[in-house]
Amino acid sequence: MRLVPEDPENRGVRVPRLVGLMAVDAHGAARAQGLFLTAPDRPDLRAAVVDHVVRQYPPPGAQVPRESTVYVWFDFGEGEGGGGIREPRVPRPPLGGLRRELAEPGEPPSCCAALSSP
Repeated sequence: MRLVPEDPENRGVRVPRLVGLMAVDAHGAARAQGLFLTAPDRPDLRAAVVDHVVRQYPPPGAQVPRESTVYVWFDFGEGEGGGGIREPRVPRPPLGGLRRELAEPGEPPSCCAALSSP
């Protein structure tokens, strides 16, 4: 049996965790591992410098061949259609949920009571 030394250039690399990084840092981390970065939602990836990565594929820690492509998706920046920050809400909403908002069965809705008289 003859042992052939492994070529370090052909070995796979582990995908770094890119979620949470700014675009410029994610690009640098991918290139440091010998990987290419692409963003399906951003054809102008080079211009997306300060946008933050919110999802990636393959996941962090996956073993892939060197020079593979890692796909990343970015959070929409302010004014670009993002939903904004939703949680945590301070002060917290009052207890009771929908029961507090909806009329009990059999009661006329309070918003339309004045409109129903002829």
